[in-house]
Amino acid sequence: MEVVVRRLEVRKPISVRVDLRSLDIRQRIQECVTENVSTHGARVVSSKPWKRNERLNVHALPGDFRARARVVYCEPLGVNSFAVGLQLLAATGNWK
Repeated sequence: MEVVVRRLEVRKPISVRVDLRSLDIRQRIQECVTENVSTHGARVVSSKPWKRNERLNVHALPGDFRARARVVYCEPLGVNSFAVGLQLLAATGNWK
């Protein structure tokens, strides 16, 4: 029997530049672009891999959106390109 998993919320296809920063301040800020967003999550494309369950700060540019997030998955898309699923734990502001 096949189980179909569906999202509880609809993701909106929005492309916004975001800065991802690990809570470990020794790591550099990573500039990424969103593929889609919802109230509680986002999918971004990054040039570096992120560890599952890693906690990040998300800052949208332009816009006043800020969030603390958790990496849910990180899948390779190609050479130096990774799809990163983020669970937004605490957010404020708007994406655009």
